[in-house]
Amino acid sequence: MARQPRLILPKHPHHILQRGNDRQLIFRAPADYERFLAWLAEAARFYRVAIHAYALLPTRLHLLATPETEEGLAAMMQKLGRFYVPWYNGKYDRAGGLFEGRFRTAVVATDAHFLMCCRFIELAPLREGETGEAGAYAWSSYRHHAGMHADPVITDHARFWELGNTPFQREAAYIDLVGQGIGPDELAQIADAVQKGQPLGTQAFKIALEQQTQRRILPAKRGRPFKTPPVQAS
Repeated sequence: MARQPRLILPKHPHHILQRGNDRQLIFRAPADYERFLAWLAEAARFYRVAIHAYALLPTRLHLLATPETEEGLAAMMQKLGRFYVPWYNGKYDRAGGLFEGRFRTAVVATDAHFLMCCRFIELAPLREGETGEAGAYAWSSYRHHAGMHADPVITDHARFWELGNTPFQREAAYIDLVGQGIGPDELAQIADAVQKGQPLGTQAFKIALEQQTQRRILPAKRGRPFKTPPVQAS
């Protein structure tokens, strides 16, 4: 059975997950992260994709991004692969693919789920034991949102700007939000959405996307449909 095309919608945020093949390392040294981020910024500008959050981990990467066009997201990721993989292979004297097949993605609602996804991404280094605090990790967008370092890769989303009227208010509110952590139910919801390529949002959001895209998003009801309406009990 042919796999269903990825659900990618212009002007909507998307959570993107890309793993190393067989969970192998895709970043080994600071120069690897730096090189990837430079090409990410270049490819995002070229294909008109706004990067709102990211976390680069040794064996995988997370992005939260909004493409202007339906093709922009895939084109950006393909360009990254064409530049980064040969560079990485040459540096480490290896051959073959680096990433695990095609990237995974989930459309994200621009409500509370957007900032929830930001926190999920920027807290990933802590969950994986790469750092003891979010602000100490150099390869995520947390330091940008916390006002510690202006990151040229990042385009702030309207949801972030709504956190306060001034940069200080927004940064303080975001630090407090991240400090609250993210619960197990939220973790499972986000991880499940990106693994299955399903939207992250409310039931109403998913129903609206079904109507907009004319494709099934909500789980089908179990059982065969009635050929004729069932008789109602009196």
